[in-house]
Amino acid sequence: MTYLVVDDSKLARLSLIKSLKTHVGDDENIHQASNGLEAVSLMENKKADIVFLDLTMPEMDGYEALPKLLEINNKAKVIVVSADVQTKAKERVISLGAQLHMQKPINADKMQEILEII
Repeated sequence: MTYLVVDDSKLARLSLIKSLKTHVGDDENIHQASNGLEAVSLMENKKADIVFLDLTMPEMDGYEALPKLLEINNKAKVIVVSADVQTKAKERVISLGAQLHMQKPINADKMQEILEII
C-alpha cells in the first residue's frame, strides 16, 4: 500500500502520519505534500492507493486537486481531512470522488475507523 498525506500544515501532516503508522507500520510507503500541486506531482510518480487530503491549502486547494488525483489513479481512495465540516463541503467532496470526509484532527482511533471503512 502507498499513502499520500496532503496538508499545508506540517504539524497536521506529521500528526496524521503518526496515527497512520500506528496501524500500518513504519515500512509502508508514506509520502507527504504541502499543497495540491505537490500532491498531483507526487501522485504521477508514486500512484498512491490512499490519499488523505486537506481542503484549504495554497497553490492548489483540495477541491481542485481531488479530481486531478483521481484522474491519475482512478482506483485511489481519497479521504478528505478538514476543519471545514459544513454539509455543503462534505457533499461537494463526495461528488468529486472522495470516499470520506473526516474532521481534523485524526487520532489513532479515528484512523482505525477510516482504515476499516475503506
